[in-house]
Amino acid sequence: FVKFANIEEDTPSYHRRYDFFVSRFSAMCHSCDHDPEVQTEIRIAGIRGIQGVVRKTVNDELRATIWEPQHMDKIVPSLLFNMQKIEDIDSRIGPPSSPTGGEKEENPALLAENCFRELLGRATYGNMNNAVRPVFAHLDHHRLWDPNEFAVSCFKIIMYSIQAQYSHHVIQEILGHLDVRKRDSPRVRAGIIQVLLEAVAIAAKGSIGPTVLEVFNTLLKHLRISVDFELGDRRSSAGSATFSTSSKESDERIVQNAIIQTIGFFGSNLPDYQRSEIMMFIMGKVPVLGTTSQSLDTSHLGDLGTRRIQIMLLRSLLMVTSGYKATTITNALPPPFLDPLLSPSLMEDSELRQLVLEILHNLIDRHDNRAKLRGIRIIPDVSDLKIKRDKISRQDVSFMKKHGQQLYRHIYLGCKEEDNVQKNFELLFTSLALTTIELANEEVVIDLIRLAIALQDIAIINEDNLPIFNRCGVMALVAAYLNFLSQMIAVPAFCQHVSKVIETRSLEASYFLPETIFKDKCNLPKSLEKHEKNLFFLTNKIAESLGGSGYSVERLSVPYVPQVTDEDRLSRRKSIVDTVSIQVDILPGNNTEDKVDNTEEITFEALKKAIDNNGLEEQEKEKRRLVIEKFQKAPFEEIAAQCETKANLLHDRLAQILELTIRPPPSPSGTMTITAGHAHYQSVPVYEMKFPDLCVY
Repeated sequence: FVKFANIEEDTPSYHRRYDFFVSRFSAMCHSCDHDPEVQTEIRIAGIRGIQGVVRKTVNDELRATIWEPQHMDKIVPSLLFNMQKIEDIDSRIGPPSSPTGGEKEENPALLAENCFRELLGRATYGNMNNAVRPVFAHLDHHRLWDPNEFAVSCFKIIMYSIQAQYSHHVIQEILGHLDVRKRDSPRVRAGIIQVLLEAVAIAAKGSIGPTVLEVFNTLLKHLRISVDFELGDRRSSAGSATFSTSSKESDERIVQNAIIQTIGFFGSNLPDYQRSEIMMFIMGKVPVLGTTSQSLDTSHLGDLGTRRIQIMLLRSLLMVTSGYKATTITNALPPPFLDPLLSPSLMEDSELRQLVLEILHNLIDRHDNRAKLRGIRIIPDVSDLKIKRDKISRQDVSFMKKHGQQLYRHIYLGCKEEDNVQKNFELLFTSLALTTIELANEEVVIDLIRLAIALQDIAIINEDNLPIFNRCGVMALVAAYLNFLSQMIAVPAFCQHVSKVIETRSLEASYFLPETIFKDKCNLPKSLEKHEKNLFFLTNKIAESLGGSGYSVERLSVPYVPQVTDEDRLSRRKSIVDTVSIQVDILPGNNTEDKVDNTEEITFEALKKAIDNNGLEEQEKEKRRLVIEKFQKAPFEEIAAQCETKANLLHDRLAQILELTIRPPPSPSGTMTITAGHAHYQSVPVYEMKFPDLCVY
């Protein structure tokens, strides 16, 4: 039959069918003769027969019956059954090999593999799925997903044997099979995902067609399912044997790690334009307070399940962003990505904050400086690090004007968390240093110094009742960063002030330095209230040193206050600012006046008035929101210029009113101070005035 199959025919024979041969040769491939030598010979004969059928029929497009499911369901499992006998699986992971004639004749496994590669190499677009589906059936029937070495080997052979443009067909089939087996044991699902990883690793090098989002969507769906199973097992087994519970949980962790590894590997092999889309896609799935319904549904998982999903998705995002080099920071951190990433919802846990900072590092660090900044320390000479940097582009300057406050706010609030550990402080230091290297012009440098002084004030004033370790950690962070910043901008007077403070700390309060506070055994002080000013970085000293070098230091006198977002008011965490009120007590002596009766008859007119007042209140709220948004997002220079204009107008009006309305009385009733614009009226006599409302204002 093999000799007959090798004869080339000029014209096809349409009436000839090979159903009998397929069935017979497939049966021979499964021979279980009691004599091993005879068994091997029969199996080799069956494999060679199948190879002959394939060669005789596969190239004839008019007689493509060999690709029909009833034939593939016999041929493919017969070949796989013999391929299982391969002992050295690792040697089978490359492109199609060419075994010698002697090996083909003696080893059924090698012969079957060679035939399998040949069959897949001849598959076309229309019949690819028919050749792959029997592989899943065979692996399911023989329970070869756990362990999955043979399954991985099979799909490596498949991916290397088929034509590259059909790779996405195989990936779609694996994803479909993962959906079918979603209720199976964790190890089976992990085995299928591992196979997907190997297939994706090969397909990602070429074209993978329209399956990019489908791969990520399916994997993220199974990530949620896995977390659901893990928490469900934990709830159902409460009070039962802890061993089985921990075993199931660890198995689900294997599934989750396999999914994250697959997402990360796939994402990191995509071109940049596709990778940015995937970053947005994954970030859109992270459960964040106030976002749209595109995120994964975690309502039934509770707080613990939501946190697990957040950690898993951020770990996936961390792997996808690894090695990503955007031309501008705006491309790396567009607002729809940056806003949820820096959301207060992702600050409730120490591990979440670490992941967010590491993702930021991946995207901000475009010159691979992060490794040089690893670990928080006082760097004696920054020039030894050989920092790579370019001139700040116009797009990056624009980005910092629009979104710099978000970055500062995230760092500021991150320092105030009680559950910070050493790694958090290290990542915060790296964030400040990378921002200085990649995004800092003179204006940003001033903002970063204001932020550093504000962080120092957190530790000194301690309004949030932080533990001593956290307060010392913040002080050490500020010292390490200002030491780095002063050397980067190379202003001698600034460097001298920073060095002097650090030197004083090393002698009198070494726990304010990172080398001491982050040791395993560090003697912490009982309080920080009695320390002298020479241990702190002083704003006036910094302003003097920078002012002499041409920096615009006016803003250094304005303390840094983080902007308040709508999410602060919605989140369960403590708000940064509860209320901001300005109270003016004009008549302190009138506290004993009669109280007004608040009871009022409820009439139609009263209700109408209340409704009208509600409408006015809504308008007032909208006005306040617009003002707050303007002060948060508008450039500082624009706000300052507008305020100065209004102040000058008020000054002129006040001067005019005072000149027109004050009449000399027999005796003054009191004095007051009026400040408007650049004018300062000290101890102006207050007499009978034509405009009493002005005094209240």
